[in-house]
Amino acid sequence: MKPGIHPDYRYVVFQDTSSGDTFLTKSTIETAETTKWTDGNEYPLAKVEISAFTHPFFTGQMKIVDTAGRVERFERRYGRRKGKAADAPETADSDG
Repeated sequence: MKPGIHPDYRYVVFQDTSSGDTFLTKSTIETAETTKWTDGNEYPLAKVEISAFTHPFFTGQMKIVDTAGRVERFERRYGRRKGKAADAPETADSDG
């Protein structure tokens, strides 16, 4: 590996801003803040909005998606979609 081109891989404390939970792991993320960890050492602090502590997949609490509202909003913007039977042209009987 070439020296001087790789980011610094070090221990970083990540804090979930939703729940306040923290965990220590290694990362190359650049941070401006630092915090004191339980071992007495000071580490860079990275604040994240969502982590395994609050993510719906890991907590088992899935959010309900408002699909009805999305459909209504689509219909307001683009109009109600017509069925295929209504789109088909009517054939007139010709006696030839």
